[in-house]
Amino acid sequence: MLDAARLKPGEMVYDLGAGDGRVVITAAQKYKANAVGVEISDILCNSATKKVNALGLSAFVKIVHDNALKVDLSPADVVTLYLLTSSNARLRPNLEKYLRPTSRVVSLDFGIPGWKADRVESVHADRQTHTIYVYEMTNRLPVKGK
Repeated sequence: MLDAARLKPGEMVYDLGAGDGRVVITAAQKYKANAVGVEISDILCNSATKKVNALGLSAFVKIVHDNALKVDLSPADVVTLYLLTSSNARLRPNLEKYLRPTSRVVSLDFGIPGWKADRVESVHADRQTHTIYVYEMTNRLPVKGK
C-alpha cells in the first residue's frame, strides 16, 4: 500500500483502523516517514503502542485511541484504509473535508463509493490476490471559486 502511495521520506501517513500498527511501523522503518495510527480498539491500540516503543520509533510513530470518523486528517499526505466499503463511504466526507489536493488515499480491497480510483493495482500476498485503490485528492476536491 505504501509503495502504491508513492510515499516519500518525511511525509505524514495516517492509517485509519491501524490494528497492530504494521502499516505505520513500516512507513517509519522502510520509508522514513512520520505516521499516526488511529485505532478504536483499546487492546489493539495498547499493543501497537508497545510495539512502536519497543522498536524505538516513538519519535516517528504515534498510535491514537480514537474513532477514525472524528480525527483531523489535515496533516496527512497519505491516508491508508483497510475497511469495508460501507466504512469508506462514511469516511469520505472527512477525507474531502481535511485532505489537501496533494494528499493520497490508498484503500486495500475496498473502494470508496462515488470516487473513481486514479490507479488500481493487484498484488499477490499470503496466497491471496489483493486490490489496491489509489486516489489522488487533486482529482476529488472542488475547484475554488466554482
